[in-house]
Amino acid sequence: MKKIPTGIKSFRKLREENYYFVDKTRMIKDFLERGSEVTLVTRPRKFEKTINMSMLSEFFDITKDYKEIFKGTKIMDTPYASELNQYPTIFISFADAKRDKASIVSTIKDQVLKEWDRYVYVFDDLSKYEQNKHDFLESRLMNYSNGNLEGIVDSISFLMDKLKDYYHKEVMVFIDEYDTPFIEAHTKGFYEEVRGGLSGLLHNSLKTSNSLKYAFITGIQRVAKENIFSDLNNLVVCDVTDQRYAAYFGFDSDETKELLEYFGLELNNKVKEMYDGYHIGNGDIYNPGSLLNYVDTKELTSYWVNTSANTMIKDGIKKSSRDFKERYKELIEDGYLDTEVNLQISFYEVESTPTLWGLFVNAGYLTVDQVIDLMDGYY
Repeated sequence: MKKIPTGIKSFRKLREENYYFVDKTRMIKDFLERGSEVTLVTRPRKFEKTINMSMLSEFFDITKDYKEIFKGTKIMDTPYASELNQYPTIFISFADAKRDKASIVSTIKDQVLKEWDRYVYVFDDLSKYEQNKHDFLESRLMNYSNGNLEGIVDSISFLMDKLKDYYHKEVMVFIDEYDTPFIEAHTKGFYEEVRGGLSGLLHNSLKTSNSLKYAFITGIQRVAKENIFSDLNNLVVCDVTDQRYAAYFGFDSDETKELLEYFGLELNNKVKEMYDGYHIGNGDIYNPGSLLNYVDTKELTSYWVNTSANTMIKDGIKKSSRDFKERYKELIEDGYLDTEVNLQISFYEVESTPTLWGLFVNAGYLTVDQVIDLMDGYY
C-alpha cells in the first residue's frame, strides 16, 4: 500500500519512500520542446507547484544520478530521457520567505547560500577580480544583521557564470513561489524596503546573466511593475486561463478517480462539489492539496490555510468601492459573475476593481468559467 503524500515537497522523497505518485513528468518534455528562456506559471496555493519544481530540478541536475528515481516514468519513454542529469541546476524556493522583514531577508539569503555551498568547488580557481567579487557577495550573504538584499543582487548570476565556466554548459534555474516575499512585504507594510533588492536579485539572474539556459518560475500572480521580467525577449506567462502546462498542476477527473479508488474512496457528487471548483485552461481541475488531505482524514471539508494573499483580499474588500461590494454580493447570491478581470498585474501594484477580481482568481477563490472578451490582457 502506498503512503499518502500529504505535504511532500521533494520529488526524490516521493519516489524513494513509497508514496502515491501521479506521473506529471511529461511536463519536462513540454518544457524542453517549448524552449522558452523564462516561463512563469501562476497557480493558487496547494497546486503541486513545489513538487513539480523539485521534479524539474532533480531531472536536470548534473550533480545527481537519478536513473532509478525516474525509472518507469513517462519522460523516460521519450527522446528527452537523454537529458537526465545533464545541466548545472539552481533550485531556490521563496515559499518560507514570510513574517517580518528580517525573516524574509534571512530566508532568501539562506536559499542562495544553500546553492553556493552545494557548488562550492566552482569557486576554487578564481581570478583576483572574481575572488574580490566572491568575497564581497559572500560577506553580504552571510550578514544577517543588515536586513537588506541590495548587496546580493548579483549572487545568483555570479554562481551561474561560474557554473557555466566549470561545466561548459548553460544553467537551468528554478524559482518556486517567487512572489511570496513581495506579497508578505506588502501586507506587513515594508514593501518599499525589500522590493528593490528582491527585484534586482531576480532580474539579474534572468536577464543580465549570459549563463542561463532556461528558467521556470512559479507563484500566485505576476509582479508586472517591477523590473523582474522587463526586457526579457522570450518570456512566457501561463496564468489560470492558459492551456499551456494546464495538465501538470492539479489533478484531472481520471487522476482524481484513480487516487480515491486506490485509497478506498469514490468520486461522488459531494467530492465534486467540494473540490472540483477550478477551470484551468480548457479543463476542470481538482485541488491536489485538498484531495490528499481528504484521503488522509476521510473528512469532506475545506483545507484552505490562511495566507498573506487571503489577508490582501480581506483588506482589498474593506477598501473597495460600493460598486465592487454590490457585485461581490451578487456573486455570493448567484454563484457567478460577468466582470472585467485583470490577471496581468498584481493587486498590490495597482489597486483597482479588475486587479482585485484577478487576485480572487489567482488565489483560487474564483475560477474563470468563460472568457467573454479578450482585450489588452483583460477578461
